[in-house]
Amino acid sequence: MIKSAQYIISSPDVKDCPQSTLPEYAFIGRSNVGKSSLINMLCHNPKLAKTSQKPGKTLLINHFLINDSWHLVDLPGYGYAQAGQKQREALKRMIERYCLLREQLVCLFVLVDCRHEPQKIDVEFINWLGENGVPFAIVFTKGDKLGKVRLKENVEAYKNRLLEEWEELPPVFVTSSETGLGGEELTAYIEELNETIKS
Repeated sequence: MIKSAQYIISSPDVKDCPQSTLPEYAFIGRSNVGKSSLINMLCHNPKLAKTSQKPGKTLLINHFLINDSWHLVDLPGYGYAQAGQKQREALKRMIERYCLLREQLVCLFVLVDCRHEPQKIDVEFINWLGENGVPFAIVFTKGDKLGKVRLKENVEAYKNRLLEEWEELPPVFVTSSETGLGGEELTAYIEELNETIKS
């Protein structure tokens, strides 16, 4: 259960991130996937991460201290079409450097909109994480926007698409920042990983 959440710092590069030994859990996804809304739902604070109707708002690595014991990291969205080529390349480099060089990173939560079929950019990013040994989980967002049957079908279709290239899938969560769906499961998983680190 998340009892306290406090904004710490926004960094333009992994080398500027906090010099801390606390475990980190980072959230990433395509622009407008509902990342800030999900973070705010998990932390029970509607104003913690800045939400925006306009995609491409998060351009830095944002650290939040949770329960004084771990960091939640809000990463920039990838594949923001309206950003110029230069900015897209810079963001891609920033994200890759964080994923590969940040030793405190325990798990990267890759957010995917449950309403869409697998997008090439998401699948490529997920495969890149696998190839580079970055630990991650998949989080479907906007689960309240579909009926139960359709939601289940979409999630299964996504898993099947990934299983064309993967032997085994990482943990998968289905969430909704509107209804709170999946919030407890997600925080319980983080606590579980924190306990594993301690032991």
